Amino acid sequence: MPPLTPYYPLILAAYLLGSIPTGVVVARLFGGVDPRKTGSGNIGATNVGRSAGKAAGIVTLIGDALKGAAPALAALYLQPDPAFVSIVGFAAFAGHLFPVFLGFKGGKGVATACGVMLVVSPIATLIAIGVFVLLAAIGRYVSVASITAAIALPIILALLPGKAAFVPLGAAICVFIIIKHHENIKRLMQGRENKIGGKKG
Repeated sequence: MPPLTPYYPLILAAYLLGSIPTGVVVARLFGGVDPRKTGSGNIGATNVGRSAGKAAGIVTLIGDALKGAAPALAALYLQPDPAFVSIVGFAAFAGHLFPVFLGFKGGKGVATACGVMLVVSPIATLIAIGVFVLLAAIGRYVSVASITAAIALPIILALLPGKAAFVPLGAAICVFIIIKHHENIKRLMQGRENKIGGKKG
């Protein structure tokens, strides 16, 4: 890895940008609600959409994705070393999971991870999104689709030419997405998980 000392502040900036609670801000602007106190309690697009409307959910999704894409793109421009881009991208992702502005209690990171990976490998991201859409359409569980797409991500990166250096990033994202879905996994096992278009549990 080439010397990266001048670029270290970008890692902190990526974390702080990732820590911005897009869902909380958007939900309050659209409906005056706090997504942490309604539905699943998550600050991501799915719960924001359920608590503040579809438009709020879409805006949250875009905002969370941009939190990941912007730092990764900056890293790629400043120092296109895979390890550095991975560190910066993961810092943004970690900021969403453990935001300093919300007492380190954040979302599940799917949209932010998607933003990071769109910069790292658009093809891998589009394939993973395809997996998500297919499973969401078949099973109607956002959680199952998200977890499966996360598992597929490092495998896809390993198979794509020139993307092997980003497999550790994909694997780390996969592990943390699964961990952050532990409550969903528990509800799935109990038959209480919400389905797309279904009644709220």
